[in-house]
Amino acid sequence: MARTVWDSSVGKKTVMAVSGLIMLLYLVAHMIGNLKIFFGPGEFNHYAHWLRTVGEPFMHDEWTLWLIRVVLVVAVVAHAVSAYQLSRRGLAARPSKYVHKKARTSYATRTMRWGGIILGLFVVWHLLDLTTGTAHPGGFQEGRPYQNVVDTFSTWYGNAVYIVAMLALGLHVRHGFWSAAQTLGVGSRARDRALKTVADILALLLTAGFVAVPVGVMTGVVS
Repeated sequence: MARTVWDSSVGKKTVMAVSGLIMLLYLVAHMIGNLKIFFGPGEFNHYAHWLRTVGEPFMHDEWTLWLIRVVLVVAVVAHAVSAYQLSRRGLAARPSKYVHKKARTSYATRTMRWGGIILGLFVVWHLLDLTTGTAHPGGFQEGRPYQNVVDTFSTWYGNAVYIVAMLALGLHVRHGFWSAAQTLGVGSRARDRALKTVADILALLLTAGFVAVPVGVMTGVVS
């Protein structure tokens, strides 16, 4: 039954919707955690340490964090694979180009594919920069995330990569949230306006919340 559901376009869209909502919940929590940087290094570094001890003593050190990581990896892979397969299925269904050359979809819709690729590449860079320290500018300091964040956003390319990725994220969330609502049967003619408003607000808040950190470093508010 699971294979039958997965093989159908409706099944793949459902997987995309559910996995997208899981990632959206994580993004909201991650953004709120990031904003703790404005309360100083002590608060931010303590928060980062707390993430590794959540659930103790029932959970061993970092077990909860790794559980979250596994769920996120599964969600990302499921989202990406279903998106790719739906895209290929859509192309196969229309082998010839459209007669009308003018795009009839919104800017966010047309950039969902490239936005997803940009975000995928950004996640790799972000992990290498602030998690493993492999691509971190200067000396990566284990256990001192505040200082590492300041180091990254003290470089022009760190700011450029991050801000571009967050703008892509905003567009992705704006279209993806509304699309997920339609797939899961929440949308209707009466609710469409409200759902689009919620999608716009979510996209704006997430983009502004994430971009606030590099802007804070650039302006000296965070130093």
